[in-house]
Amino acid sequence: MEKFKFITEYELRASPKMLFPYISTASGLSQWFASKVNTMPEQRFDFQWDNESHIARQVSMRQNKGVRFEFLDTDEEGSDNNYVDFRVDQSELTQSTFLRVIDYSSTTDQEELQDLWDGLMDKLKEIVGS
Repeated sequence: MEKFKFITEYELRASPKMLFPYISTASGLSQWFASKVNTMPEQRFDFQWDNESHIARQVSMRQNKGVRFEFLDTDEEGSDNNYVDFRVDQSELTQSTFLRVIDYSSTTDQEELQDLWDGLMDKLKEIVGS
């Protein structure tokens, strides 16, 4: 199955230090990203959407900089896994904080993905007071 890499970026009025727990912890992610998120052994997370469980492994994390979750249930023989990557950048000039999202999946409808992430970011912005 063909994969599509969707990249978008949002400006948030929150410091990287304040924003990071919302993109890297189960409790933070469950407030805006998934209906429920549970931690599991070996840096695995159980993301639940529409009462369906999706297991992901946290494959990278840099404190206050970024985190990547690779979904293990998409592993078909010979194919690469879906992943979502969150990166936090701060402009030295304006001190603005940006969250870059990389969504690598089989969803190829760019408009649908943009609407999905816009909605998720609206929730996150409301939580962090942005």
